[in-house]
Formats: sequence, structure tokens, C-alpha cells
Amino acid sequence: MDPSPRISAPTARLANLDLNLLVSLRELLRERNVTRAAARIGISQPAASAALSRLRRHFDDELLARRPGGYVLTPLASQLVDQVEGVCSAAERLFDTGHRFDPATARRGFTLLVADYTVAVLGPALSSALAARAPGVELRLRLVRESFSADIGETIRLIDGMFAPHAVRFERPELNSTGLFSDRWVCVVDRGHPSAAAGELTLDELAAMPWVVPFAPDRGMSAAAPMTRQLNRLGLEPDIRVRVESYLSVPYLVAGTDRVALLQERLARQVADRLGLAVLDCPGEPGPIAERLWWHTDLDADPAHRWLRDVVVEIAAEVGTTR
Repeated sequence: MDPSPRISAPTARLANLDLNLLVSLRELLRERNVTRAAARIGISQPAASAALSRLRRHFDDELLARRPGGYVLTPLASQLVDQVEGVCSAAERLFDTGHRFDPATARRGFTLLVADYTVAVLGPALSSALAARAPGVELRLRLVRESFSADIGETIRLIDGMFAPHAVRFERPELNSTGLFSDRWVCVVDRGHPSAAAGELTLDELAAMPWVVPFAPDRGMSAAAPMTRQLNRLGLEPDIRVRVESYLSVPYLVAGTDRVALLQERLARQVADRLGLAVLDCPGEPGPIAERLWWHTDLDADPAHRWLRDVVVEIAAEVGTTR
């Protein structure tokens, strides 16, 4: 009888992998260029080419397909992008756990899931703060899609955090959060629209107008989308003429038209003068916007993550006093 322990098949496969290939895969998918990927990793171009060859054999896929003008990702490679980013981020956190974190000398990355609206509000100050205080830190922002939350616990486990308002689906024991800043929903129309001169809109007028709505599926409305919740609160079934997966795109699609949209006031004020938009109070009682930073409880004691949370909260406090 063999007393030696049996090694599970998944463990055996993992033990036989060269985990350095993860880093190569991440940079090759990011850069779509062997030479640039090699420079980012700090290896020679032939070594990066050899890594790509091994990855191609492993996945039985070209991953980077040559086209006129350069390489493009194959369909499989496109599926791997988010997975390899999450795995590499998790590995960085794992091996950094318990180490003292010195932002001035640290070289690591932070991956945050964020809506483009939050990038517009917090992005400039956060980027400046990291550049000044932690020049070796890489900030990776993944733009949120409203359908991402099917397994929010697993999603956040693989990243460093998420910016989002409170939602019932986030009430999970493995998630922690802290408040950042508040905002409110307003209506935006072109300054040539009659309602701009009147200075107000009624719910009846909103119901009759064509709309631009972010994160609205082709059929019906996503119950998870913040915009949907606000329209439901107002009792509106909008006549949607433009659907877009972006908050930042919305005001550009309202300007010069007879359309209307709900938009976060901080974002609306940033672009109103430049695009010739009127920002009007929303009739009825739209709910408030209370942006929060969410993270997995596994990161509570991580010194690097504590530092990041403190920086984000500090910046949000400064932003929160202006509108």
C-alpha cells in the first residue's frame, strides 16, 4: 500500500505551470506587441517571443493574431484579459500581505472597478496623489458595466476595490465599504430647448420627451442600473432614442438635440458650458447619490490597501466640499 499522499489533478497542473507566464500573458495582452511587452517586464525580446510561443501552445490559440499594422487579440485572448488582470492583482496582494508598505518606494498595482462618472469626479485628484506620493504604483481602472454584478463577491475578491453607490446586492458579509462623496440627479437639455428658457421641467414634459439613457439594454430596462431605479422612482417610462454604455457620453448625445437625460450634477456642471447645456432640477423625488468605496474583507489588514483607502477617502473629502 502506497502511503504517499495523492496529489489532486488541479494541484498537479498548477505545480507544473511556470507562473512567470502569467506576467508575460498580462503584458502581451495589454501591449499587443512583443517588444513593448518585453520592455515592461524587463526581459529580452526573444524571451518574450518564447513566452508567447509557450502560451500559444498551452491555450492552443494564437492569442495575438498578426494583421496589417500590428497584432490584434483573438476572441479567446479577449476573454482572458480581465481574468489575467484579476489573477495577477490577487497574486500581488497575496505576496505583499504582511509587508510594511512604503508608498514612496513601493512597486505594485491597484485595480479598481469604476464608472466613468467617478473617474471624472475623483480621477484627476487620485491620479495626481498617486503620482506624487507613490510614483512606483500602477493604477489600473476597469470601467464598470451594469451587468457585472452577477457574482459581485467573486468580482471584488480579484480586485482591490469598486466605486459604487450602495445597493442591496452589495449587502454581503465579505464586503466592506466606506462613504466617499454625495451628489444628486439633475436633468440636462440643450440650451436651445424651450424648457431651458423656462428653467424647469415637469414630469409630464419628461414623459413626452425623447431620452438618452446609459446602460439601458435593447429590451426593457436593467433593474440593477442606477438610472433605472431613478426613472422608476419618478414613475417614468422613457422614450429612449439613444442607449449608451457610458455616463460621460450622455451629455454629448443631448447637446444640439431635443433630447433629455438624467445625469449626476457634478458631471453635468463639468461639461454644461462647453457643450451648451442647461442643467435643471429634476422634478419629483429622485434618490440621492452616495458614492462608496467597496472592498473584500480579505484586504482589511493589508497595509498597502489601508494606505490606498486612506488616500481615496482623503481625496473624496476634498471633492465632496465642491460641486
